[in-house]
Amino acid sequence: MQDILVIKLGGSSAASPDFTRWIAAIEEAARPVVIVPGGGPFANAVRKYQTKMGYGDEAAHHMAILAMVQFGLALVSLGTRMVPAHSEAEMTAALEAGKIPVWMAAQSAVAAPEIARDWSVTSDSLSAWLAGRLPGARLLLVKQIDVPEDSGLDAVVGAGIVDESFLSMLHADTPVHVAGPADLALAGLKLAEGGIPGHEICGRPAMLDAAE
Repeated sequence: MQDILVIKLGGSSAASPDFTRWIAAIEEAARPVVIVPGGGPFANAVRKYQTKMGYGDEAAHHMAILAMVQFGLALVSLGTRMVPAHSEAEMTAALEAGKIPVWMAAQSAVAAPEIARDWSVTSDSLSAWLAGRLPGARLLLVKQIDVPEDSGLDAVVGAGIVDESFLSMLHADTPVHVAGPADLALAGLKLAEGGIPGHEICGRPAMLDAAE
């Protein structure tokens, strides 16, 4: 599949009145789309009870990925084209059938040795990791805030809009786009026309340049 758009839909959107509108907009997509769900309230419960129960970061990391699966299952139940996909093969099969695969990350992400097993990695970093594994894919981060159009990747990380591991997980060839509340009104139309809501985040992370 070519021109895949990986869309990270944050779990924090679950409490937003825009939540179902984003689902409806994504389902209008004419291009191949893969959804990476956030952990949202389910991951927040993992954070909350870590201090109460005392389990370690590795266990919390695994539990937070399972929280992404929980939110992903909710998305599948609310959509009409969305289906669960545990592997890249299942994603490909879903896309070929005209469906929208929702990544169930527990199978592949937990087993990947290059992914840190602590809170430095969230669904933002995991969406970057997945996009890098899909040839030619673009990454769209749906956020609950509007990110200025002149923002660079380093600035987005510095502002805490994505997690601290995002740059290290991002493939150098993966373009990153961001969309916020102001982009929602036209999001469905843009996706239906094969476009991408929001805007591309300019520049390249300094650490990637330094590595080349």
